[in-house]
Amino acid sequence: MKKIISAAALFFLSSLTQAAIQGKEVTYTANGTALKGYLAYDDAITHNHPAVLVVHEWWGLDDYARKRAKMLAELGYTALAVDMYGEGRQAHHPDEASRYSGELKKNLPLAKKRFEAALNFLQKQENVDPKNIAALGYCFGGSVALEMARQGEDLKGVASFHGGLATEHPAQRGKVKAQIISFTGTADPMIPAEQVTAFKREMENAGVNYKAVTFPGAKHSFTNPEADDYGRKFNLPLAYDAQADKASWRETERFLAEVFKAR
Repeated sequence: MKKIISAAALFFLSSLTQAAIQGKEVTYTANGTALKGYLAYDDAITHNHPAVLVVHEWWGLDDYARKRAKMLAELGYTALAVDMYGEGRQAHHPDEASRYSGELKKNLPLAKKRFEAALNFLQKQENVDPKNIAALGYCFGGSVALEMARQGEDLKGVASFHGGLATEHPAQRGKVKAQIISFTGTADPMIPAEQVTAFKREMENAGVNYKAVTFPGAKHSFTNPEADDYGRKFNLPLAYDAQADKASWRETERFLAEVFKAR
């Protein structure tokens, strides 16, 4: 009897070991440029399920974006941390980050092609429901995700964390398919109150299903635990806010569950 119990226990432990969150570096292309992303998933999920794109901060695809992809995989989604800069480029100074992000801000068609390359790659992954995709973006990535929603990308939902809300391409009524939620801090000089107000007006004028959440006293990059180090090193108004980080993630969990349920 003891041998049977031991065998059962070993089988159970073996199953737990085999069913785990997996993460791997992947490469896909857009217009001949190699884009080096990071795919995270739960290998125990064998049925078609929703998936999420994660668009990085202006520093490029780094461990922070990978961490968010893993967190999404733990929720049961397949997640792709995308590479918007190409060749896996990362910025190590604000001037470099501004140059990389500026190249895409000035060239929306290029940004769109790179985003769509990531979207197409994710849709083709095993057990992913290609019609049930959302996107999250942080800082620069939040702006990118919002622009893609404005462009009418086939997304169930878009969440922007401390991403710029201003745009040269305002949402048009009937074009935006995604539900939208934005998270900003009231102490973020990069996203002043008037920008939040203008964003709300834009969304309402376009008839978008949206929610704009603000956190009192939160500064830019409030979800990133490394924000304080970046702020001190480069004299930038960045700061991590644990309360706002946790609250925005809880809200995002609810948001994703809602948008994926409404097929």
